[in-house]
Parts: sequence; structure tokens; C-alpha cells
Amino acid sequence: MKNVKRIAVALVLFVAATGFVNAQSKVAHVNVQQLLSEMPEMKAAQAELKKLQETYRADLESSMTEFRNKATQYQNESTSKTREENEQRAQELQGFERNIQEAEQAAMQELQKKQQELFAPISEKAKNAIEKVAAAQGFDYVIDASPGLSLIVAKGKDLLPAVKVELGF
Repeated sequence: MKNVKRIAVALVLFVAATGFVNAQSKVAHVNVQQLLSEMPEMKAAQAELKKLQETYRADLESSMTEFRNKATQYQNESTSKTREENEQRAQELQGFERNIQEAEQAAMQELQKKQQELFAPISEKAKNAIEKVAAAQGFDYVIDASPGLSLIVAKGKDLLPAVKVELGF
């Protein structure tokens, strides 16, 4: 009877240990932020965004210069104009300034939209490459090791070099 109990206990421990080993998952990490910043597509997208931003900035600066010139002109001519004309000019300047502010907000929204449009396929490509490398190497989980995230210890496998190879750089 004692032997049967020992065998039963040993069998239970063996099954539990086997289940524990099988339940363990393989975990790797990759610095997604670094990966994205090193992707050639990302560099091209950032250059395109910078060019668009400079175009918007030049347009806004041109409008601001025109506004300042008009304000200076109206101020210099204010003594020779009637009160009604000066009030009308002040309203015109306020409208012009409001248009500049609206153009600035529209430019910011367009930049954000363009950034999302450019970055989404790049992020998707990186994600697919990470998934492919993780599956090929048998990893169940891949944790983002980008600075500022919650990863504290990264002793597991770093997939960054393999993902870069998968992406061809």
C-alpha cells in the first residue's frame, strides 16, 4: 500500500512538473522604437514630413509678414483716417489674424494626418516582421523594450538583429 501511495505521489508530481514545463512560455524582447527609427522607410517618411512642415511654416511666415506690414501701414495711416475707417481696418486685421490661426491649426492637423498615413504601413511592416521572427524562433511573447515602457529586465532573447535581417537592413 505504501508503494502504491509513493507511485501515485510520484506520478502526480511528474504530471504536475510536466504540465509546468509545458506551461512555460518563451519570451523575447525587441526595442520597437529603435527598429522603427532605423528602418529606411521611416527615414524617408520623416524627410517627407519635414519637407511638408517647412512648406506650411513658410506659408504661415509669409502670412504673418503680410499681417505685420498691413498692421504697420494701418497704424501709420490711422491719423489721416476717420474713426469708422480705423475700426473697419482693425476688424480687417482681426479677421486676417484669425485666418492665420485657422491656417496654422489646419496645417497641424494635416501634418498629423500625413504622419499617420505614412507611419501606419511602416509600423505594420515592423509588426509583421517581429511576428514572423518570433514564430520562426519559437517565441510565444515579444515584449517591447523601448525606453520609457515597463520592461525592467531584458535578459531574454533580443530579436532586434533578426528582425532587421528579416526587413533587409
